[in-house]
Amino acid sequence: MLTVISPEKMYLSAGTVVKSPATWQTYQSLCDRRGNRSIPRIKYRSGEVLLMSPLPKHGREVSLIADIIKVLLDQSDREYDAFTPITMQLPEESGIEPDYCFYIDHWPEISGKERIDWRNDPPPDLVLEIDVTSYTEVEDYLPYQVPEVWLVRDQQLLIYKLQDNNYSAESQSQYFPEVNVADIVAQYLNIAYQRNTSAAIRHLKQWLGN
Repeated sequence: MLTVISPEKMYLSAGTVVKSPATWQTYQSLCDRRGNRSIPRIKYRSGEVLLMSPLPKHGREVSLIADIIKVLLDQSDREYDAFTPITMQLPEESGIEPDYCFYIDHWPEISGKERIDWRNDPPPDLVLEIDVTSYTEVEDYLPYQVPEVWLVRDQQLLIYKLQDNNYSAESQSQYFPEVNVADIVAQYLNIAYQRNTSAAIRHLKQWLGN
């Protein structure tokens, strides 16, 4: 697989992950070199930088599960804000780019803002990560104190809730206690792969009575 990382060009073929020791300044330089593009994804943690170019499978699952979350929120008439792509940074400490993030309880605090100050503004209430390339660790979100992280591996949803500065695995989401979201994700991912994303969302809305 072709990988080029130079002062003139940065390219990773789909599915490639590159990890190397790096300073915060190196991470910032890579982000500047990428510019307004969303690929490759760039992460900084504990003195190392990780670059990843997602596969089509990654984008498909992100789109579907984000739509599932939106349907569930709309079903209960909850207001929210959602972001993708987005870069979360704490200088010299962490830089991360979640696949999707949702402000559910705290959307009024960031409503209308063009920039979010990750040291002073509240973090997203819910972050979604699709892990196709063993790229994500839920602990990456500890510096930001994200209340809940959804991590999808092998089409299975793992739910992690922040408790006492650690993430614990949970069977239910605190934002959707009335439904088993892991079962919903598995079922509608299956429909999407058998047919398409629109069919999966249509079936979900019918099941919810919309």
